[in-house]
Amino acid sequence: MEKPNIQTVGELKATGAIYRSVKDELRENLIDRIRSRRALFPGIVGYENTVLPMLQNAILSRHNFILLGLRGQAKTRLIRTLTDLLDEWAPAILGSPLNCHPYQPNCAYSRRLIADHGDDTEIEWRHKSERYQEKLATPDVTIADLIGDLDPIKAAREQRDLTDEEVISFGIIPRSNRGIFAINELPDLQARIQVGLLNILEENDLQIRGFPVRIPMDTALVFTANPEDYTNRGNIITPLKDRIDSQILTHYPRSIRESEKITTQEAWLHRSAPVAIPEFFRDIIESVPFVARQSEFIDKSSGVSARLTISLIENIVSNMERRNLITGDTVMTPRFSDIYAGAPSITGKIELGYEGEREGLALVAANLIGQSIKTIFLQVFPRIEKADHLPAQADPIFGQIIAFFAHSNPLELSDESPLAAHFDALSAVPTLKKTACKYLPLKSTEEVVLGMEFVLEGLHQENLIARESVDGIFKYSDMLATMLG
Repeated sequence: MEKPNIQTVGELKATGAIYRSVKDELRENLIDRIRSRRALFPGIVGYENTVLPMLQNAILSRHNFILLGLRGQAKTRLIRTLTDLLDEWAPAILGSPLNCHPYQPNCAYSRRLIADHGDDTEIEWRHKSERYQEKLATPDVTIADLIGDLDPIKAAREQRDLTDEEVISFGIIPRSNRGIFAINELPDLQARIQVGLLNILEENDLQIRGFPVRIPMDTALVFTANPEDYTNRGNIITPLKDRIDSQILTHYPRSIRESEKITTQEAWLHRSAPVAIPEFFRDIIESVPFVARQSEFIDKSSGVSARLTISLIENIVSNMERRNLITGDTVMTPRFSDIYAGAPSITGKIELGYEGEREGLALVAANLIGQSIKTIFLQVFPRIEKADHLPAQADPIFGQIIAFFAHSNPLELSDESPLAAHFDALSAVPTLKKTACKYLPLKSTEEVVLGMEFVLEGLHQENLIARESVDGIFKYSDMLATMLG
């Protein structure tokens, strides 16, 4: 939609345009979208039947609201989509510090222009993207930053009295008038600063210090908060919480498929060669945060961000790319060494509990990867029949593979070996390829190689064969011999 070619208040009146508050604008545009079955909140995955209905109710109720949830639950992403519900273009009095609507000149500057020029007062058009402002709450934020303060220098320069409204230096909230203003991590605001928001929420006006004029506001206020912050870094004062009309709880993806959609949407996977990641390997990647959220090593109150898998898969693909640059292979396909190479994407996104602190970040990350591999392995392959000893007949599926290592036949795999050499090394293990192909839908040599590795990694996670990894070399061997050694 092009910017309207209307330049004065009189021209605007001639079109029959009416004034709507921001909350009415959001409400009515949401109603139109629901009726027309148009997409709502693009890019938000997994909230269709939980968070989004509550959010729509809050908008229909003309509420100020807060999204409450742990880190990495798309709270900021969600509130930024609210601009889609604003009108494409909105009129404002030209030069107004509060973006006053031509029919509602709330500040002294706008009232003076209307009084002097009437219908000839010039207007400007603001795009909906300009009508959203956001502030990250930090302990150093002041009332002047949010609300504003008297500016004695401006008063002296313009020879105005300190009781003149036009000497006010407005903060970010008044400058968001006729739009949406969001505060992220609300509990981080000091209590005395939170008090400054009470009047805006309840009375829809603001007051600067002891200034005798109350200035009407037309703003939709939204907030985000992390429950962990209520005790660790601050709190939302009770009067402010009481004035926030709706509190909406967010959550993490509830299934691997939901998590995969988010990762695919957000991760940067464009590389110099085609990237092929089989579904079973993708499931292992997506399982890591699910395993972490249940792990005794992780602080449950902190949460595990959905950003973990985004960073992890980017690191995995980068390790694949680095290997291809070394080996000269043309197709980028993963190996299990790649997911362990992605451990730095895990260690920075988890908070350890007491047990985890004893183990250390590196071991906890490796444990989470191992548990994810085991989870998917047990979903794909039949249950392993364990025995006191492990001859070829101990298990009809994996027996010969286990027996190969039991007969003192170690296997070394290098992260930087070419695909052909990697395949030849794995082919030395009897029935390994046959087993992988039987239970996995492998469509290419690259996928067959990965499937053979998957069998070895699954047996290792089931403590049936041993594995050591040093500097990109994975060495598989007999479990009993390794224990005795």
